[in-house]
Amino acid sequence: EGNQSNAVFGASGGWCQGLDNPSELFLALGLVSLVENLLVVAAILKNRNLHSPTYYFICCLAVSDMLVSISNLAEMLFMLLLEHGVLVMHPSIIRHMDSVIDMLICSSVVSSLSFLGVIAVDRYITIFYALRYHSIMTLQRAVVTMASVWLASTVSSTVLITYRHSNTILVCLIGFFLFMLVLMLVLYIHMFALARHHLHSISSQQKPPTAHRGGSLKGAVTLTILLGVFFICWGPFFFHLILIVTCPTNPLCTCFFSYFNLFLILIICNSVIDPLIY
Repeated sequence: EGNQSNAVFGASGGWCQGLDNPSELFLALGLVSLVENLLVVAAILKNRNLHSPTYYFICCLAVSDMLVSISNLAEMLFMLLLEHGVLVMHPSIIRHMDSVIDMLICSSVVSSLSFLGVIAVDRYITIFYALRYHSIMTLQRAVVTMASVWLASTVSSTVLITYRHSNTILVCLIGFFLFMLVLMLVLYIHMFALARHHLHSISSQQKPPTAHRGGSLKGAVTLTILLGVFFICWGPFFFHLILIVTCPTNPLCTCFFSYFNLFLILIICNSVIDPLIY
């Protein structure tokens, strides 16, 4: 798709020449992301003070980012081995391998979005229902939530790959992305409205904030940064999907398609940045 658009628009202007496939950059970012997220998972599992639903959700988000890295590394290595003749496979096997890698990518997309939403809801409960938090977000409910997300991600990714040429599937994926963004934006706007009211209350009464409430609001800021980074890194990819549905043959849309490799780099960058924000 990218090569076709390069051929069509290469003579009309340098701004629409697309981006070559930078294998070395993909591999480097994938390795860095994999190592970083492994450290996040190891830190949460090793430190007993972090054994709580909130950090378990963050751990699952890190695993989702690892899926992005693993699928990217697997695809790049697979392509390089095929290009250099190290691997010789039947075309049908190559198609099956490609489907497995695409399923991993789709699963990581759905699970990342889902766990960002779960973390936002968890933070919302922490702030607005602080005294009842441990009775609302029990370990059992956290486990059920995590298992449900992973199951839904696996099933949905299988359906997405099976019917990937259907515009209906793309519309569903885009709709899920927009729904989760709206949900998280509403929750964070409500949280920051409380933060602003809380700060005004402190300034008028000259009373220090409680440690629990202050820590919760700081956590909301951190998760809002996570949301912003996710939107910047994943937004172009989903805009790409929107254009595929709405204007697949339009020259300007076709030009946008030629930068698909750049959108993939942004997705991997999200997996690299997330552990730094934790």
